[in-house]
Amino acid sequence: MATTVALFGGSFNPPHVAHALVALYVLETAPVDVVWFAPTYVHAFGKELAPYDDRVAMCELAAAPLGARARVSRIEADVFAARGENRTLFTLELLATTHPDHAFRLLVGADILHEAAKWHRWDEVCRRAPPIVIGRGGVEPPDGASATELSMPAVSSTEVRRRLGAGEDASGLVSRSVLGYIDRRGLYR
Repeated sequence: MATTVALFGGSFNPPHVAHALVALYVLETAPVDVVWFAPTYVHAFGKELAPYDDRVAMCELAAAPLGARARVSRIEADVFAARGENRTLFTLELLATTHPDHAFRLLVGADILHEAAKWHRWDEVCRRAPPIVIGRGGVEPPDGASATELSMPAVSSTEVRRRLGAGEDASGLVSRSVLGYIDRRGLYR
């Protein structure tokens, strides 16, 4: 029987508590065996990001409490090395080659559905990895689309970075282990 992976891509700049909640929720309610956090190597829409290795390390810290059912994949670095850009479809194509015994589901927030037209060959992405759409506080899915009944809190990495940059407390938005890493590395200051 194939292992079903919920592929959870994103900037994770930094990963926050809602990311961990989403992963736990999907592991407990969706027909998946494992969640793979897959930090993007270079953002497809040109967003400035903390160094990739730091974001991978923070994802590993955020995923650790979930145990063996969550891991971090560096697939996006491999895709960038091979293709010179990151697109979800390219990631899924490489995963089909490197993990032919796995089935993939794409884990996305309802907000992403509003941007689907910007994605490279969104229909093919959905065919290869049918999305699991997580409700997001304050965001309604587009007409005809559905999301999970549970909406995750409206926590954002943007707000975490803003607070850290302003010297404000972000402890309620980021796990202690990730916050400690950010502090040690001097990120987002």
